[in-house]
Amino acid sequence: MTRRLLASIHDVGPRFEREVDQLADQLSRILGGPKLAMLVVADHWGEAPLASASAFQRKLRDWSDAGVEMFVHGWFHKDLAEHSGAASFKARHMTAGEGEFLGLSEEVAAQRMADGKALLEDIIGRPAAGFIAPAWLYGNGARAALAKSGFALAEDHFRVWRPADGAVLARGPVITWASRSKGRQLSSRFFAGLARQALHAQEVVRIAVHPGDTTVPALIDSIETTYSAFAARRPAGRYGDLLAISSSNSVR
Repeated sequence: MTRRLLASIHDVGPRFEREVDQLADQLSRILGGPKLAMLVVADHWGEAPLASASAFQRKLRDWSDAGVEMFVHGWFHKDLAEHSGAASFKARHMTAGEGEFLGLSEEVAAQRMADGKALLEDIIGRPAAGFIAPAWLYGNGARAALAKSGFALAEDHFRVWRPADGAVLARGPVITWASRSKGRQLSSRFFAGLARQALHAQEVVRIAVHPGDTTVPALIDSIETTYSAFAARRPAGRYGDLLAISSSNSVR
C-alpha cells in the first residue's frame, strides 16, 4: 500500500462556522488543496440545526464539489444516556458529554444514522463517505445499527473499517488534540510530538482537528508542525482510497 495521510475536521456545522473555515484554510494550505474530510453534525447539542442553515449548506456543497469527503458525525453529538461499567468510564474520561452513540439502542442509533445520512446527502447531492461517531465512541447498539446502515466506511480511535462486513482497512492511532483543559492540551501536544517521530513507518496516518483547537495558539502551532511533517513525506489521500485498495486486493 502507498503510504498516505488522511486529514479530517470534526464537528462541522453552523455552530462552528468560523472555526471550520479557519481549519479548512490551514489544512488546505499545508496539503496543497482541500484534500481532507469533514465530519458533519446535523444539530450540535440541539442548538445549531443544519437543516435551516442555508448559507452553511452552500458551503458544504462547495467543499464537497471541490473534493472534500463528507462523513455523518452523529445527530446531536451530545450524550444523554445513563452508563455503567466500561461505558461509564469512557463517558467520563474519553469525552466531555460528547459520546452520543455510546449508550443508544440499536433502534435509536439506526434512526439517527439514517436521518443524518439523508440530510447530508440531500445537501451535497452525493453519497456520504461514511459514518464516524462523536468522540469515536460506539456502544453495542450503535455497532449493530452501523453494520446495517449502508455506510461504506467507519472509524474509531485505532482503525478504519467497512461496516457491512467488519473488514479492517487501516490501523493505527488517530493523532488529535484536546483543548478543554491545560493538562489535556499539554498531553495532546506531547503525543503529537511523539507521533511525528514514531508513526512515519505506518502505511496510513490519520490526523484529526476540532473547532476548539482554534482557541489555543499552541495547539494551532502543533497542528501546523504535525501536518507539515507528515505531508512532507507522504501524499494527502482520501478515505475512499482505502475501499478501492481493499477491492483490488480481494480480486488478486
